[in-house]
Amino acid sequence: MNFMEFLILASLGLLALGIQVWALSDCVRTSAPDFERVSKRTKTFWTAVLAASVFFGFLYVVVPVMSLRVPPMGMGMIFCLAGATAAGVYLADVRPMLAEVRGRGRGRGQQNRGSSW
Repeated sequence: MNFMEFLILASLGLLALGIQVWALSDCVRTSAPDFERVSKRTKTFWTAVLAASVFFGFLYVVVPVMSLRVPPMGMGMIFCLAGATAAGVYLADVRPMLAEVRGRGRGRGQQNRGSSW
């Protein structure tokens, strides 16, 4: 059971790390004036939050894998979950508004059209 628990927690940690890296890479590629246009904090704020998120997610995955033991359920998991939550907030709330400003959102040119099917 210990090995199965290790695999489950390690795979969930990798999934969270992937989401965190995706959010950080999108944030870094977006220009600072776009954040000001949508009134969603600043690029510096989101970059710092998401970089810390990736850092703690990386630690949560790498340290247990290097020692091949089950990740502790303490502060490491709390920081990883907090980082995944911050990345989720960015991807679900900030990124769609930034996409509209950049011209890649659904709202541009498709308000009055029907379904794409």
